[in-house]
Amino acid sequence: MLPDAPPVRSTLRVTGSDPLTPSVHRLADAMSAAAGAFGLQVCGLAEDAGGAPREVTVRASDAIDTLRAPFLTTLGGVDVQSVAEDPTALANNGFRRTADGWIFLITTYPHQRDAVCRVLDCPPLHGRIAEEAARWRAVELEDAVCDAGGVAAAVRTGEQWAAHPAGRHLAGRPVVEIERIGDAAPAPVPDRLRVLDHTHVIAGPVATKLLGTVGADVLHVSRPDLPDPLAMVALTGGGKRNTWLDLRDSTQAGRMRELVGGADVFVNAYRGTAARGFGPADLAALRPGIVALDLHCWGADGPWAARGGFDQLACSATGFAVEEGRDGTPSLPPTHLLNDYLAAWLGAAGVLAALRRRAVEGGSWRVRVTLAGVCTWVRGLGMFTAAEVADLPRPGTATIATHAVDGPMGRLVEPVLPLEFDGRPAPLPGPPQLLGTAAATW
Repeated sequence: MLPDAPPVRSTLRVTGSDPLTPSVHRLADAMSAAAGAFGLQVCGLAEDAGGAPREVTVRASDAIDTLRAPFLTTLGGVDVQSVAEDPTALANNGFRRTADGWIFLITTYPHQRDAVCRVLDCPPLHGRIAEEAARWRAVELEDAVCDAGGVAAAVRTGEQWAAHPAGRHLAGRPVVEIERIGDAAPAPVPDRLRVLDHTHVIAGPVATKLLGTVGADVLHVSRPDLPDPLAMVALTGGGKRNTWLDLRDSTQAGRMRELVGGADVFVNAYRGTAARGFGPADLAALRPGIVALDLHCWGADGPWAARGGFDQLACSATGFAVEEGRDGTPSLPPTHLLNDYLAAWLGAAGVLAALRRRAVEGGSWRVRVTLAGVCTWVRGLGMFTAAEVADLPRPGTATIATHAVDGPMGRLVEPVLPLEFDGRPAPLPGPPQLLGTAAATW
């Protein structure tokens, strides 16, 4: 899973295994492996500093609950998903029949909703969107929505994805890529990492939240006119400071460059960042020795590099949703989310591995994880038949423990991390902070 990571002497123990849900895919095994990879790299950091090996434990049932974290978290005593600026934002997301198959349309943000409605020439009403989508061929509608600035994915089989240029571009790549992108002298991992978080929903912010649990100073940067929804800030903002910077403004872009110069890690989940002077080569020049984590749905340098994407779209395009479906109707996994959380844990593990390599070999490093690559990796773990899992219950009452933390957003109750180190729970992040409340400085 991390073929380019330095070795560790610590061990991983996973209790339980799939099938735990009515999914034909190995959801718990995948999440257990991703969490275990992160845990082992945390141990590797300690070993490199002279610490003794430890045993990392992951419970498969906790792994399933980790994938369901947005549905198991409360803020101020209410379901965090109900704390939404627009409660109808997710109402029109979903699979839609087309003239020749299916497509998944995303309308979460206003610009995405508007792109879909411009292409379909209809108001943002569930029934009208479904009616108009049915007149289109799936791939033609996918292209039209993406060309209009929206995001969508035609539902493909695994064979169709393997034959598609975007699928061929990712084929054969490790799920986590770690590559040297520049020269720098070896540098020890500092006691308090500086992580510059230029990410948004969901994989990127979760990855940086995980880095915060190992003591990193995480500074999250966002644009004031494109803030993450409040619910997402609550879910993913633990242990971070939040500041505003608009890279379209030369002065603010200059401030970002200054922050890069003092960072150990730069995490990016936005398309177009490289065009504004913050691509991997730029980062390595600004800060020799930096570790850059790039999270993308389809690959930052592939044929779909310019397309946005979300967890559900990766499931739709790669064959996963067809395999999850029944009676010809595609479906998301029983946990609803998959790739975002797996990519976050794998990406954070890759960052720690790259930092460990930097300490010995020197250099600047790039870590790459794609949602589509994660989905393909999960499919490659093996599948159950529909009959084998048909009678298993869908995830219900959580078995994972929760913890409560009080902060400026109120009381947040969320699942603990699904890890134990020598029988002791993993460290927990601090409370989420409100957006724009920190200075753009280390």
